Amino acid sequence: MSLFDWFANRQKSGPATPEGQEREIADGLWTKCEACGALTYTKDLRSNQMVCLECDHHMRVYSDQRISQLIDANTWVAIDENLHPVDPLKFRDRKSYSDRIRETQEKTRLTDAVQTGIGQIESLPLALGVMDFRFMGGSMGSVVGEKLTRLIERATQQHIPVVIVCASGGARMQEGMLSLMQMAKISGALERHQSHRLLYIPVLTHPTTGGVTASFAMLGDIILAEPKATIGFAGRRVVEQTLREKLPEDFQTSEYLLQHGFVDAIVPRTQLKRSLAQLIRLHQPAAPSSHLVSSFPAIKALSKTALD
Repeated sequence: MSLFDWFANRQKSGPATPEGQEREIADGLWTKCEACGALTYTKDLRSNQMVCLECDHHMRVYSDQRISQLIDANTWVAIDENLHPVDPLKFRDRKSYSDRIRETQEKTRLTDAVQTGIGQIESLPLALGVMDFRFMGGSMGSVVGEKLTRLIERATQQHIPVVIVCASGGARMQEGMLSLMQMAKISGALERHQSHRLLYIPVLTHPTTGGVTASFAMLGDIILAEPKATIGFAGRRVVEQTLREKLPEDFQTSEYLLQHGFVDAIVPRTQLKRSLAQLIRLHQPAAPSSHLVSSFPAIKALSKTALD
């Protein structure tokens, strides 16, 4: 065998690996879909907003990615970034709450489980809050409640719509009753916002549960959800034990809630920005152009539901 043939054969077979071991893939170069197992070039996956190109599975994304997906470039102005959580109850389980906060802040580079700000979506002004599941499961503590309340109040003053992207395990147990109070505080701010005939749209993503579902996640004028997101209050096992009956397999999914009237539309992530912009245009004081309705089937369905 010539040296040229030896190199050619080696290039075809790849580098030798121990028997039974897979070849290593460079970190971050490829991403494996947890739903179908397909390997996708990470750059292509990000271009598709982390939606699997093979099965349309919506992989989890976090607040920075959400903001860049929804808000026009160079229009985002973050607000209340310096609000930090404290430990008023001196709560401790396996470690102190203050230590958990510090470790999570260092890991995520976030001050708490939500980012809020003002920006533009297809040149339309918007107040946006994005919850981040990395920060203690997106749990709703005092800072989350305060930041969302201030966001809504600023939107009311400026007469602009509010969108909150929900991703949360519910109230933050380490803050006890102080966490539960945020449900009423945010709900009150939304009531004042809606009394001014201003639009509020929650976007329910995987997962949206607990006290978030029991408050501002379900108070929208129009409630949108991502496909196959888990949405509910108590866990499936708790509900089954309480009712003493077996629940449907798709219980507490976006599709189940849409079928039973708790969600107005399921919108794929790749269409979310366009859909939100069209909804905002439809709810502006000026009469919308007819082509906006005819160009988007989900909007037509929502409009028909409202008329019925």
